[in-house]
This record gives sequence, C-alpha cells and structure tokens, in this order.
Amino acid sequence: MSEKNWTRREFIQGIGAVTAGIALSSCGISSDRSAQGLTEEALAVKRIIQPQELEKPDITVGYVPVNDCAPFAIAWQKGFFRKYGLNVKLNREASWATSRDGLIFGRLDAAPVVSGAVTNARIGAEGARHAPLCAAMTIHRHGNAITMSKDMWDFGLRPWYEYQQKYGDGALEAFGRDFRTYFDNQPPEKRVWAVVLSSAIYEYFVRYLSAAAGVDPFKEFRVIIIPPPQMVTNMRIGAMQAYMVAEPWNTRAITGNEGIGFTFAQGKEIWQGHPDRLLGVMESFIVNYPKTYRSLVKAMIEACQYCSKPENRQEVAQLITDRSFTGAKPKQPGASLTKFTAPGILGEYNYGGFDGKDRTIKAEDTTIFFDIPPNLPQQPGEHSTFLWRSRSLWLMTQAARWGQIHQFPPNAEKIAAQGWRTDLYRDIASEMGIKCPSDDYKVEPPTAFIDHKGFDPSDPIGYLNSFDIRVTAPIRTFMS
Repeated sequence: MSEKNWTRREFIQGIGAVTAGIALSSCGISSDRSAQGLTEEALAVKRIIQPQELEKPDITVGYVPVNDCAPFAIAWQKGFFRKYGLNVKLNREASWATSRDGLIFGRLDAAPVVSGAVTNARIGAEGARHAPLCAAMTIHRHGNAITMSKDMWDFGLRPWYEYQQKYGDGALEAFGRDFRTYFDNQPPEKRVWAVVLSSAIYEYFVRYLSAAAGVDPFKEFRVIIIPPPQMVTNMRIGAMQAYMVAEPWNTRAITGNEGIGFTFAQGKEIWQGHPDRLLGVMESFIVNYPKTYRSLVKAMIEACQYCSKPENRQEVAQLITDRSFTGAKPKQPGASLTKFTAPGILGEYNYGGFDGKDRTIKAEDTTIFFDIPPNLPQQPGEHSTFLWRSRSLWLMTQAARWGQIHQFPPNAEKIAAQGWRTDLYRDIASEMGIKCPSDDYKVEPPTAFIDHKGFDPSDPIGYLNSFDIRVTAPIRTFMS
C-alpha cells in the first residue's frame, strides 16, 4: 500500500476524479436522458439570425437536473436557440463538477456553473482546476436552500425565520447554541454537512452561516460533496445531517414528500440578492466564436425573461418535471405534477416541519430569473441576469477566508474583469434594448447578509480581516 503523504489539493483532485467516475457510471451523462431534437413550437420560430452567419452554429450546452435548468429548457422548448441561429444539443450533466469540467476539457461549449466556479478556476482555489473560465450573465439568483434532518428537528432546531421571530437580535446566538449542542451529542461520522461543489458559493454559505453563529466550520463539523439528485437518498441513509442544494431537492425532503428533513433557510436569507448560477464558457469560446457567443447570450436572456413572467411560471414548473430535466415527479396518485418544482418557481415555499404546522411562505424573490422584485435593493437598470463584478471580489474574500487560496489576490479587480464579462453583457443587452447599470461594482448593504455585515468592494482586505473565524493554518479534509 502506498504511503504517499497527500496534500489537501492532491486529495481533493484525486477524490474528485473518483467521485466524478462514480457519478458518471451511476447517474450517467447519457444522451438518452437529455432533451432531444426540436419541438414543433421551436420549429415554428422564425430565425432572425441564420446558422451560416455564425462561426459555430452547432454547439453542446450542458445543464444539471435542478430547477435552474428552467431557462435552458425554455430556450429549447420555445425556440430561442433556433431564433438566434443556434443548433443546440442539450446535455444532462450528472453533477456541478461534471458541468464545470465539461467546459474545461472541451466536452461542452457552454453550461451553467455554480457561482464561484468561474472566479475560483481563475485564481486556482483548492478543489477548482485552474482554467480561464468566463461568464457574462447570471442564469438566476436565489432558488436554493439548506435542508436539515428530522433528527435535528427532533433535537429542537427550527427554520431560521422562527429563530428570528423568537429571539430577535439574539437569533444567531440561539441558533449557534442549538447547532453546536446537537453536534456535540453526535459521533464524528454524524457531524456532516453536504454541498454540491467545493470552492463555490454553497460551501461558502454553509461556512459563513455557521461562523456567524459562532460555530467554527472546520473544528465542529465536516463538509462533503454530493451531486444534487443524490442529496435526499444520502440524508435518508444518514450520510449527512444537513445539506445545501438548489430546488427541487429541498422540497423533496419535507413532510408530505420524502419526510426526511425540513428547510432551515433559503440561501436568500444568508445573502439576499446573491447570484446562484452563471452561464459559463471558456475564454477561447468567446475569442474564437464571438458571434456565436452573442447569439447564445441573447437566447438565454430571452429564456430568463420568459421564466420571470408570473403568467409563465406554472408552465415552466411543469416543463422541468420532464425526465430530460429534473425528473422530479411525485409518485403519489393524484398529486400535482409540479408538487416538487412549483414551490421554488412560483414562490409558494413550504419549509416543512414535523409538528403539522403550515410553514408555506409566498414571496416574489424565491427564484429570480430576470425582473428583480421591489423588496430587494437594486440599482437603476438592474435586472437579475446582470453580473456585478464586485460579487466576484466577495467570492475571492471567501476563498481566502477558508484557506482555499493563500491570500486575497493583489490583482483581484483584473481577475474579476477577465472572468465576469460585464462589459460583454452590457454590449449584448444594449442590442436587445435592455438597459443596464453603468457601474460594474456596488456596495452590498448590511441588511443583505444574515450577520448584517455589509461588503464594500473598495476594501475587501478590511472586510476579510473583520471576521473572527477564518482559516490561517492548514486544514483537514474528510472523505465522504
């Protein structure tokens, strides 16, 4: 047996390759599960750009079976790809790692990536293969949540909004006390939190939340990586006690569905307005196929606009139940087809629980595809698909905070400009008659974050150093 001493980076890369292989063999990135051909509705759409006008009209676009595949499903169903001269082959991905790596290794031309994947590929954060990824638009904001197990409920933990109602300004302290006490009573193998990708926003949210509550995320529990469709099953068998994922895999866990857990908080309760998914490509795709890229972005903007309209959301929720997309259809006779997908899309969100209480909360900002609801702070001309480069800086502060890079990059603004192509988006959107903010950076107000600590992109080092809990030494990595 080899006695090699593994570094954390080598371990993550090695176990990532093994995990990806298992995911591919068990879930499959198979064409027979991907949306095939063109619908009659798409075929009836008149092209405004002909394929021969593009450098590469035939492209392969990935998507992952979660609610945020909706704009891709709509662009395919409604013919937005065809409208802009694109012949798109959609490819259903097994996980967020395979979606990202499909871009890096050239299997995919474009694909959604978890917020943080572009930035961390650029800076070479641990767990992220170094590559010149780019994004010019957000697919959606919000649309994700944290699920906790029934055991945590039985111990006394409750949804975050109930902590706020009961404890007011002391809510974080009260949650931290309950959270720590629960894990203190568990063996090490029962102190596990799962996320969908290392070095990305969900991992940062889990660590940010726990640290804000006074719980050190490296000393008091472990974080493992699980693909979204496997979250519910792994919680059922006790592989983890909490997880963070995009819908519908939180809604599937609650009472009346799988009955294995409850929603502790939606991601918007940790950072209101945060970007969730970006439309990722390699920089070479933009350079080599500029007309093709512009067509792709235009098609996806129109798809996001369609998903955003209230009158379309039931249709969207129904479309993505198809096996080609999420495959999230209830097995119970007589149950609504959109039982799992509708809460996150329509905004009638049920946190669940095991006491018979109805915890359904209606909100316009449950998932934001284009139009930003009035309850969110916003700049003139802002809409959801617009990328703020300042948020790339926030992601870099978290990579530094949790030891995934040695220090905050001294050329952070240059890295943000290279990866988050706000300049391209602004230019493309203007051709569509869409107004955009004139700035690339903005201050995130204290009210946007769960710990009421605002982010000023002009002082990222000061922001990073303001946290009491942060990594300054080598950390341990755990196998799932």
